[in-house]
Amino acid sequence: MSQNFIVTKEHRRFIEFANAVRADHTIGICHGDAGVGKTNSARRYAHWDTLEPYLQAWGPRSDDDAKHNMLANRARTVVYTPEVLPRHRELLRDMDRWISRLGNCVDEHQRTIGKITGTRVGDTTRWVELLIVDEAERLTPTSLELLRDRHDRTQLAIILIGMPGIDQRFRHYPQLYSRLGFSHRYRALGRDELLFVLARHWKRLGRTLNPEDFTDAQAVAAIERITRGNFRLLERLFPQINRVLKINQLETITDDVVEAAASTLVIGT
Repeated sequence: MSQNFIVTKEHRRFIEFANAVRADHTIGICHGDAGVGKTNSARRYAHWDTLEPYLQAWGPRSDDDAKHNMLANRARTVVYTPEVLPRHRELLRDMDRWISRLGNCVDEHQRTIGKITGTRVGDTTRWVELLIVDEAERLTPTSLELLRDRHDRTQLAIILIGMPGIDQRFRHYPQLYSRLGFSHRYRALGRDELLFVLARHWKRLGRTLNPEDFTDAQAVAAIERITRGNFRLLERLFPQINRVLKINQLETITDDVVEAAASTLVIGT
């Protein structure tokens, strides 16, 4: 994902939101329709595509440690997705493992650059500043209360990511809701940003998008109608567009090509 990641206005807004939650040591909610890019933005913010497999393996040390420790120091953020119907004790144990491992990496980096010296003492989890919980609808009331208690005791900033309406659900938990500092709605791509993203996709297929050209304009209109600016649908649609072009030995992306590509997909988010 990181190599092909497209920085959109919504991603920049997410960064501002996450930085604010982190700086204020508060709890924030990020909500939006499925597929608009919430999870991608969270993982990008935390460098999670790189750090997650490293922390998951947690094997013998290697020459790559310094690179990952530096990245962990920059991110200081854990992204966690609970299982469906999680048991709250297992959930806390899993989160503690991720936070502990990331904290150890940050601590090691701080020692490498000479910011701290001597024998390692104390809790290295203090280096972790933000916990992002994706698919927060899966959290049970007990899990939410345990997260709220963790926030109160450690001042760990927390972002809960979910579908529209999750903010209303949390109104039923007054102790948690009273601690919410920020709420952020992650929107689908607008017209201008859709054109920006499509221009990147056209380029990846070795073509140049010209919105003033009638054929391109028709293709854009078809994509806009089919995806409604949904980032995930766009990412699923373009491999199929490329397939249709190759199979039919076509050079131009037309509305017919787009329709043929879309017909192979289950259009849902």
